[in-house]
Amino acid sequence: MKTNKNQLITSESLFIRGPLSRFRELMFTFKVQYNFIQAFRKLHFIGPCVTIFGSARFIPESEHYKNAEKIGAEISKLGFTIMTGGGPGIMEAANKGAFENGGYSVGCNIVLPFEQKPNPYLHKWINIPYFFLRKVVLIKYSYAFIVMPGGVGTLDELFEALTLVQTKVIKDFPIVIFDSKYHKELCRHIKIMVDNGSIGADDIKLLYVTDSISDLVAHIETHSIKKFGLIKKQYKPKWWFLENTRNK
Repeated sequence: MKTNKNQLITSESLFIRGPLSRFRELMFTFKVQYNFIQAFRKLHFIGPCVTIFGSARFIPESEHYKNAEKIGAEISKLGFTIMTGGGPGIMEAANKGAFENGGYSVGCNIVLPFEQKPNPYLHKWINIPYFFLRKVVLIKYSYAFIVMPGGVGTLDELFEALTLVQTKVIKDFPIVIFDSKYHKELCRHIKIMVDNGSIGADDIKLLYVTDSISDLVAHIETHSIKKFGLIKKQYKPKWWFLENTRNK
């Protein structure tokens, strides 16, 4: 079946358009379960992560790319695995920063007919065919989330993480918005929501906005490492599951 940039024909897009036959919906749930299990098996031993969100469209010469590269390097020095969506732009920069500075770098690459493929700075990656499954994986293994300049997808990921923290589905892991100038109107709109009572005054405290890489690192060190501990629980590979550690 042909695809183009204006119309995606995938099992996910077909599924969410409306009711399908019971058989096709059952088959889709089996595919989702299979992909979840594949992701869990591959990422189970990668260690505590920090997930960095941002646009795939920034080139290496851009200031945003360079900042993401520095942040990836500095956060990896704390002992975290750097996790991204695995593609180009901000994602590539963050992975590159970790990869080239002795840290561990992981990507959850979305399978698309255009634009995205795994970047070359990944120790390990997994290709994920469904956006909703990818968001679960990007959040599941992380102790903090860093939101770099990005587009619609980045905002989706930001508010997904924020909603889960706000509703206590996950613990109040730090959510850092980097680059106050780029995110000026976003922060203003969040303040409007507070002023109108659509979110609570305490909800805005779930976000930390900064332009300083050193402050970002210190915030994550205080509100993630010291608050929760770097590693909650050590999981060891079990030979009867045919499991390997992250470095194999």
